[in-house]
Amino acid sequence: MADLKSKFEKAVKDSKSLPEKPDNQTLLKIYALYKQATSGDVDGKRPGFTDMVGRAKWDAWNEMKGKTTKAAMQEYVDLIESLG
Repeated sequence: MADLKSKFEKAVKDSKSLPEKPDNQTLLKIYALYKQATSGDVDGKRPGFTDMVGRAKWDAWNEMKGKTTKAAMQEYVDLIESLG
């Protein structure tokens, strides 16, 4: 797990300097995997329809519900590497 954690931390750093900005769906997936890996399952209420960005982020994170920290970290690393 320590090796995966260091790969994850490197991927987080790398995500800030990708050659080109990913599309919104990919950005939501990056966000959701990061939140699942660092905070676990989504909590709190879904934002109202007037907060479209918050709602999209919440929905993306909610789709990761039940995914283990390890699995979320690995998917995050794989996704960032594929974009790099």
